[in-house]
Amino acid sequence: MGKTITIRDTTLRDGHQSLWATRMSTDMMVPVARHLERSGVDSVDIMAHVIVDSAVRFTKDDPWERSRLLRKLMPTPIMAGYTAGKVAWGFRLAPTDILELCTDLTVRNGVNMVTAMNGLLDTEMMVDQLKQAKALGAKTAAALVYSISPVHTDALYETKARELVELADVDYIMIKDSGGLVTPDAAGSLVDAVRRGAGSKKITLHSHSMTGMAGRVYMIGVDHGVDDLQCGIWPLAQGSAQPSMQMIVSNLRAKGYDLNIDDAEIEAASQHLLGVAKRHGFPLGGPVEYDDTHYNHQIPGGMLSNLRSQLASANLLNRFTELIAEIELVRSELGWPTMVTPFAQLVANQALFNVVTGKRYGTVPDEIIHYVLGHYGKLLAPVNPGVLDKILAKANAAAREAPWDMPPALPELRKRFPNASDEERFLRYMIPEAAVEDMLKHKGDTKAHDLARRRDYGPVSAALVQLLAKAATLNDVAEVNIQSGNMRLRVVR
Repeated sequence: MGKTITIRDTTLRDGHQSLWATRMSTDMMVPVARHLERSGVDSVDIMAHVIVDSAVRFTKDDPWERSRLLRKLMPTPIMAGYTAGKVAWGFRLAPTDILELCTDLTVRNGVNMVTAMNGLLDTEMMVDQLKQAKALGAKTAAALVYSISPVHTDALYETKARELVELADVDYIMIKDSGGLVTPDAAGSLVDAVRRGAGSKKITLHSHSMTGMAGRVYMIGVDHGVDDLQCGIWPLAQGSAQPSMQMIVSNLRAKGYDLNIDDAEIEAASQHLLGVAKRHGFPLGGPVEYDDTHYNHQIPGGMLSNLRSQLASANLLNRFTELIAEIELVRSELGWPTMVTPFAQLVANQALFNVVTGKRYGTVPDEIIHYVLGHYGKLLAPVNPGVLDKILAKANAAAREAPWDMPPALPELRKRFPNASDEERFLRYMIPEAAVEDMLKHKGDTKAHDLARRRDYGPVSAALVQLLAKAATLNDVAEVNIQSGNMRLRVVR
């Protein structure tokens, strides 16, 4: 008998986030959940900020109601969700009471493993939420987001794993390869380093199939001590998503590892998903041809295709190669942030401004100011001094405000919405209220689902590209402010 490897299912979270633009509704998930309960998987990923946001805006599902339903349907496997530590969701900075409420609601509504991540690997930005989750009775995991740069070394990952074990006593250390960047050559030494830092804690490996090598990386990973592999059920696997559970399970058995997976249940879930894809015109996950340039720009697969299509719709596709080169340069100038949310979007947006306006760092979003000031975490490397001067010259008092200096927000929310639950109040704080109102009005409505699934939802909209292209021609425009609900974008020339 060989070592037993456990499987974490990513179908209901990263699978449709990567391949179906996060358009999987609760009703589509229910049959999958029933099969997963009987499948023998150890854990199931269900929640992250993009999932919650898209449920409200697009499929008109109450994300908390979904979480409770999935817990009822899947009482056996661990149900996992993400927190971004002291950065609530994506770009959004939030006060401490909102961050604590986020963790509390996540556990209260059925998630019993909380994973904290910070793209800058700042352990201090993760520890508080991990300790809170553990105090609430949940298991905890700390995600070490993988990247390739002069500062992202095996020694760095070993140090960060050790810090998170010592500071937060996490149950799992996750190697989170959001960009599908770990190569077979790098996998062994990386896992060895993380194992030294993690000690006896379990290691779970999460990668994407964007270069076609993730399956091989998984096999090398388990040979070097990985305990748990994260996979999706095809057709929500491969491509820009995780390796397929069907193939990984087959490969593990062939190598002599033990698993507790019921193949028939996985196949039944796969057939349901295939039917959903056909009915709604969703793409099927499949092999991706190797692209060596991916290791230079490191842009996540879904984001790369969105950038291309949105530039095309703005008649700027001829500048795509220029934009990719600028993204690589901006990333180096900003101190090598990991190309994962929100940093991939920050870097791409700044590069877009630089290319479209023709003046590098002449236009700077507030989020870039927040980044260089350390509001998203301590930087792994210094920002280019000349670039830093240009960025800070654009910073007003509001942009300089750190989230930990923000006053509590819950008292005002409870005053404004005295009859609402904390779940609803949290959504109203984090998501434009008009979208929450619409979700409450139409949640579960099939027609709303069908219309929403056909809407584009990329990190950089074509409308924004067109606006920037137009603004760049107006020499007398010094500042542009865009506001939608409680989200605001401010750019200055």
